[in-house]
Amino acid sequence: MRQPDTSLLGVLLSHGHHDHWGLLPASGDHVPVWMGEATHRIMTAAAGWVPGVVLPRDVRHISNRKTFVLGPFEITPYLTDHSAYDAYSFLIKGDGRSVLYTGDLRAHGRKAKLFEAFVARPPMGVDVMLMEGSTIGRSGAEAGLPTETDIEAELTEVFGAARGMVLLAASAQNIDRMVTVFRACRRTRRTFLVDLYAAEVLRATANPNVPVVGPEWPEMALFTPRRQQRQVKRKRAFVALHQNAHRRVFPEDLAALAPRAVMLFRRFMLEDLEAAGCLDGATAIWSQWAGYLTQPENLELRERLTRLGIPIRVIHTSGHASVPDLKRLANAVAPKALVPIHTFRPEDYTRLFDNVVQRGDGEWWAI
Repeated sequence: MRQPDTSLLGVLLSHGHHDHWGLLPASGDHVPVWMGEATHRIMTAAAGWVPGVVLPRDVRHISNRKTFVLGPFEITPYLTDHSAYDAYSFLIKGDGRSVLYTGDLRAHGRKAKLFEAFVARPPMGVDVMLMEGSTIGRSGAEAGLPTETDIEAELTEVFGAARGMVLLAASAQNIDRMVTVFRACRRTRRTFLVDLYAAEVLRATANPNVPVVGPEWPEMALFTPRRQQRQVKRKRAFVALHQNAHRRVFPEDLAALAPRAVMLFRRFMLEDLEAAGCLDGATAIWSQWAGYLTQPENLELRERLTRLGIPIRVIHTSGHASVPDLKRLANAVAPKALVPIHTFRPEDYTRLFDNVVQRGDGEWWAI
């Protein structure tokens, strides 16, 4: 690793996904990091359960459309729709020039109105837009993608038809998806079982519209698998367990609850569930990027589910914008130069957008 750059004024963190904060240690402890307040809370909550989470020492909070000054730069964050909660784009102005960094964004989530508001009144005169294109080249992305409402309808149908427990694999930090699953549970009168990590992440949003394990959300319940029980003892995380223990489900309760339950599921939980004898008639749903299913550990999971007679299906939509929505964004901003980032297909940008300028990783250039 290179020595930290002492001239670095700060780091802007658009959201809490690992591919965006993973290089934070390279900046050094002396560098302040600007991020959303909820992002900071969620990362702090996750740090107790997920290995490798980096928590900067000097964190400054940002707010939607509240401009702040950093050295010679004026920076305006724009809250946007993404699978990560509290995600932002950034408009950076300095010396008469402007750069718009889109961050990761979409227009088909539960906060789609943020995207629509942005394209209705975008910043004008942008010299360079650094625009993500995660879905470019993916099947179906040029025709549009399912909305979270579509996913809710599909989950509701599956939950209603399932005769046993539904094992749903999704990221607990995809708060939109957690709300979608909860709403489908409510519509089918099922209990949404979450583990302690997920319960802490949901609570960290501090959003009264996000379900948590507590008396105000009777459809929510806590199941603590053995691995997390050991973590609680090792980390002495008894406060977290106590504040989420309003409705705690124990292994001996699972078999009776199974026909009316949806469990937020990860690979390591399968041994707990087999031991509890609650998998008769179970169904598994993969509600993440389907590409993860090709990883060796998930191929093994699929084999285990097959041996148990548990069918698995993919019900998911991307956390990133479809090609039509990226076109709407590019046309609304109309930057003098559009630079591809966060994409496997930068060569496709010229076909899809105007004023495309290709830049390489590690390349320094002036506006």
